[in-house]
Amino acid sequence: MAIVVRLDELLHARRMTLTELAARVDITVANLSILKTGKARAIRFSTLEAICAALQCQPGDLLAYDPTLPSEE
Repeated sequence: MAIVVRLDELLHARRMTLTELAARVDITVANLSILKTGKARAIRFSTLEAICAALQCQPGDLLAYDPTLPSEE
């Protein structure tokens, strides 16, 4: 997928675990893991907002577009 999820980098920079983020955002660790690995097909704006609030970041810090990666169709 041409969308890159930088959740690992943000968690590392904030010294936060996926479990801690899941508790703060009120989402399951499994769903966060799907997002983290880039296997999510969609994300709700409310979830994106909650993640950005918890990590004190902008959506662009979390998601990026890389045209060199193959897109799924």
